[in-house]
Amino acid sequence: MAGALYHVSNRGHSRSDLFVGADEAQVFVDCLFQACQRMQWKLHAFSLQPDQYHLALETPRGNLVAGVHWLQSAFGNRFSRTRGASARAFRGRYQAIMVEPGPIWANVVDFIHLGPVLSKVVTFEHLGAFRWSSYRFFVRPDVQPRPVFLVCAPWLRTRGLTDDTAGWTAYTNSLEELRNDPVKVKATFGGFGRGWAYGSPEFRRALAEKLASHRSGQATGPSMAEDNRRDWHVQLDHGLKQLRRDLSEAAGSPKSAPWKIALAAWLKSNTSVLNRWLSEQLHMGPPDAVSRYVGELRLGKRPAAADEFSHLGREQSSG
Repeated sequence: MAGALYHVSNRGHSRSDLFVGADEAQVFVDCLFQACQRMQWKLHAFSLQPDQYHLALETPRGNLVAGVHWLQSAFGNRFSRTRGASARAFRGRYQAIMVEPGPIWANVVDFIHLGPVLSKVVTFEHLGAFRWSSYRFFVRPDVQPRPVFLVCAPWLRTRGLTDDTAGWTAYTNSLEELRNDPVKVKATFGGFGRGWAYGSPEFRRALAEKLASHRSGQATGPSMAEDNRRDWHVQLDHGLKQLRRDLSEAAGSPKSAPWKIALAAWLKSNTSVLNRWLSEQLHMGPPDAVSRYVGELRLGKRPAAADEFSHLGREQSSG
């Protein structure tokens, strides 16, 4: 649903660890950040524990399903290459619970940030140095720059805090106070991880009506796929204009023409576009060729394509 807020989580298959060591955790974070860029998500919080991940996501384009599918597939493929072809990363379908904006959303962010501490993965005193959490990006910007899609203004504002040193000091103090009060922890977080929505009865009622309307109206699987393709066409047109190209040129150009590789890489970085769609639109040969060309660009093996890529800016909003 466009503009919705979600608490998204999943666990390792058969209760096994998802992340054994820093390398696997970093691979997941890399995939998550790529997903945020591709899907134009706003990431309000994230944290990893050995056997699970938790995300606080906002989906301006309503593309949660496509995005989480891409995220888990991208990580799962690398997971299988590391642990063996038969290894499965996740226990099954992820959990995505819709959340009411305001104090409850701020509590979800607190839950995600305190999760590694409450699970005894890290002590509170070392949470600011914990690499697998958004908390570090917020309170230690000197250590690691904050990605543009990692946002905090809405839930900080709910707490009456600002995005500056004083605000983060106050936020840290509030988390520590909460962590030291088991009764308050249970009261605040007790219902998280269950149900289909967090929020007031009014929010849940209105949400149920909206979801029912979507199911009976045009938010069916085929129409969602059509919405995706419409967005891909909008972004394709925008990229062509930036490169001063016309789609009619694609059929007569080599499959690996630098401008086509650059455009494919740009679209893959900023949308949920599929290789098959790119191969058909840009006449780039089989879908795996698109993936290979883009991979070579990213490895520095396609300098002419990299030069074309430098002329492409951010995607145009599709509204």
